[in-house]
Amino acid sequence: MQFGIFTVGDVTMDPTTGRTPTEHERIKAMTAIALKAEEVGLDVFATGEHHNPPFVPSSPTTMLGWIAARTERLVLSTSTTLITTNDPVKIAEDFAMLQHLAGGRVDVMMGRGNTGPVYPWFGQDIRQGIPLAIENYALLHRLWREDVVDWSGRFRSPLQGFTSTPRPLDDVPPFVWHGSIRSPEIAEQAAYYGDGFFHNNIFWPADHTKRMVELYRTRYAHYGHGTPEQAIVGLGGQVFMRKNSQDAVREFRPYFDNAPVYGHGPSMEDFTEQTPLTVGSPQQVIEKTLAFREYAGDYQRQLFLMDHAGLPLKTVLEQLDLLGEEVVPVLREEFAKGRPADVPEAPTHASLVARRDARALEGKEKEAAK
Repeated sequence: MQFGIFTVGDVTMDPTTGRTPTEHERIKAMTAIALKAEEVGLDVFATGEHHNPPFVPSSPTTMLGWIAARTERLVLSTSTTLITTNDPVKIAEDFAMLQHLAGGRVDVMMGRGNTGPVYPWFGQDIRQGIPLAIENYALLHRLWREDVVDWSGRFRSPLQGFTSTPRPLDDVPPFVWHGSIRSPEIAEQAAYYGDGFFHNNIFWPADHTKRMVELYRTRYAHYGHGTPEQAIVGLGGQVFMRKNSQDAVREFRPYFDNAPVYGHGPSMEDFTEQTPLTVGSPQQVIEKTLAFREYAGDYQRQLFLMDHAGLPLKTVLEQLDLLGEEVVPVLREEFAKGRPADVPEAPTHASLVARRDARALEGKEKEAAK
């Protein structure tokens, strides 16, 4: 099972000091957080994609390429690549290039985005969000798997005899996760292609997450990719920790109360009771995260949001120390207990290449036996 962190790259005032970091400071902080993630033994760093203030990660592959050059083991991902407003041709090119530069340590999470004004900035209509996601991904899927593509659709100009370059590393495309909070159409899309399904798992109660994951698992099996239990599932989560739970609650409260995403709404206590947010000790984070398996089943990737709401870099790095030293080792051990042998691990470039080669060998053996 993979453990990691994801960032949305918000530039938010620290409510305890009144200071807002510059864009430059926030970008440098995000890269420092990624390097720290590898240092403390995490598996994945993922960044969102936004094109509007107060967010800065408008060019995820640029940032991930910088991080790739300074890490050796970390899987580099997105926590949203906007399949609706990005040209699939450019996505195909950018992530194949990143694959080569990072030695295969790359996957990608497709999402529609939730900021309405972004659509017209890129010549699209938010009311076409689902059709855009379906059509654009269908094209991207072909661009990575076919050397020459002829294609026409509703939302972009046709392609005739087009070859996307560079070709994916080892002719194996990056693994794709489809991220969604509430859209069953996206869970269906992930199931249809046999891709992964990532549920944000931050703002919604467990019963909603359970319904979305079960839908994806059922449809994954329907399309013949394996049993429901073999479907590839990822979950998000939010945590803030201190050795003493009372210290965590006291320190995080002003950040929660003023956070753009959930401030001035339900109390922190109500939010932690009703959603996966955990504010407390490392043991409390362990217990709540292990409970995710009760409604999502055995899954493959767990990402935590830790650097939002104006938290200073020093605090985030301290959080990562606790996550890497006290939380993730226990989670790895506990999640492994009772995990059925036929439940796959999270796909990596190496495992996808091995699977491709095994299928090719199987095909040759069948052909020889005729």
